[in-house]
Amino acid sequence: MFQTFVHSVSNSITSLLANKVRSFLTMLGIVIGVSAVIMIMSLGAGAQSFILSNLKSLGTNLVGVLPGYSEEQSSFGAMMGYSVKTLKYEDTLALNNKKRVPNIVAVTGYSKGSGTTVWESNSYDTSLNGVMTNYMEVENGNIEKGRFFDKEEERNFSRVAVLGSVVKKELFGESDAVGKRIKIKDQAFEVIGVMEERGTIAMQDYDDQIFLPIRTMQKLIGVNNIGLIRAKIDKEENMNKAIDDIKMTLREEHNIKDTSGKNDDFTVRSATQMLDIIKTITDSLTYFLAMMAAISLLVGGIGIMNIMLISVKERTREIGLRKAIGANNSDILTQFLFESITITLIGGIIGIVVGASISFLISLVINYMGYDWKFIITLPSVLVAVLVSASVGIIFGIYPAKKASVLDPIVALKYE
Repeated sequence: MFQTFVHSVSNSITSLLANKVRSFLTMLGIVIGVSAVIMIMSLGAGAQSFILSNLKSLGTNLVGVLPGYSEEQSSFGAMMGYSVKTLKYEDTLALNNKKRVPNIVAVTGYSKGSGTTVWESNSYDTSLNGVMTNYMEVENGNIEKGRFFDKEEERNFSRVAVLGSVVKKELFGESDAVGKRIKIKDQAFEVIGVMEERGTIAMQDYDDQIFLPIRTMQKLIGVNNIGLIRAKIDKEENMNKAIDDIKMTLREEHNIKDTSGKNDDFTVRSATQMLDIIKTITDSLTYFLAMMAAISLLVGGIGIMNIMLISVKERTREIGLRKAIGANNSDILTQFLFESITITLIGGIIGIVVGASISFLISLVINYMGYDWKFIITLPSVLVAVLVSASVGIIFGIYPAKKASVLDPIVALKYE
């Protein structure tokens, strides 16, 4: 049995080497399809690792409150619910009450916008982030120069601003920004601090922002709602209790009598839950794109079938001769089927190497740009690529092999 297998493989390779150019062009579709699948799976895994590691750097003891209600099974809807206007500044003050939510260490609301900032002849378009005094503790931020605004400035609609490092550089260059007055939407603000450089975390550039007291921000953009509330919990083991306390407090603030949660106009998620949601989303997106790339394997399989049919026609006399000296139908079937499988397997292996190499080069480029991007090739993706390649060879090789095996030896020998 083993000798028959080795003999079939040897004959297949010999036949393929006899037509090197045609064999290469035949397997090209498989190479492209497999390399595309490997690349997408690798880059998807790298992107997921990058996003999750950045989110974890913010802390796993955080709780997020989003406007609008979302069931456990459809949390993504709440994540995108910034247009829902059910959270207010007063909600953050209620959550900051230790008697109502004793396990919260610090809490901040977020009110976001954008605008043009002007200093003398320099102008720069950037994001505006209205936050509370506790922002620094919640987000683990640090001031490079100057200070962050205090509670009195927050309450009194003070026109003070803290610049991200990119904004400071764009407006002031190497000059000192603290103490200078800038204009945001034609309103004058005093720069009281500059944030330490943090980079991009979870697709948000922390350096390309201006931080304003949240009430000042709300007045500036003319809205009273809050797009997000984030709270830091004292210990991870107290997370569930804190979430229950947060829900109870917000229901009281919003006059919601139903404690089942179905009438809530907000959604509370822990950092761990958010990580799970993002992991599910990125996994689904990666697999969907991989399936789209795998369609090219179907095209490659059709190409293999066409080439194998041509090969059967060209080798009709050879088939007749083999049958005349004793080869039976199963021998001919096995030979052509092994040729099809061999060509797809070789194409699959080359595709794996090409896909992995391109993914590695892309990861090097991304790391060179300053991002901590991991090069990841998973064993399941490699095994799937090999199995799919072999399956394509079998599925699209059966018909040509069957056609070759049933040729009449006398007719085949007379074929010109």
